[in-house]
Amino acid sequence: MIDHAGVHVTDFARSRAFYAQALAPLGYAKLMEVPASVTGSADFAGFGEPPKTDFWIVSSSVPPLPVHVAFRAKSRAVVNAFYAAALAAGGTDNGAPGIRAHYHANYYGAFVRDPDGNNIEAVCHDPA
Repeated sequence: MIDHAGVHVTDFARSRAFYAQALAPLGYAKLMEVPASVTGSADFAGFGEPPKTDFWIVSSSVPPLPVHVAFRAKSRAVVNAFYAAALAAGGTDNGAPGIRAHYHANYYGAFVRDPDGNNIEAVCHDPA
């Protein structure tokens, strides 16, 4: 079981705002922030469903290699809301909400690229 994961971002303030807006429909909020002056290396912001952070962004001066992170959504409506919020926050479309039957019959997901090109997904596995 994975406890937490993170992505590197080149514009920390922009990405912090993007993730706060994009992940809000999933019940996520920014729960913690630790500046480089404390860590000695980079700025960190932790997001999750209170009280647990399980997704982190980390400032980086080097453009990161894009990664894929999928967040489980409680319903298809939440997937739709995530997609709309992520686009409104400055993300770019990488796959509109819909069934991805090649994964399984009830796989309902949406994909958005964050400001650094990371592929961020919300997915619901429940039947309609």
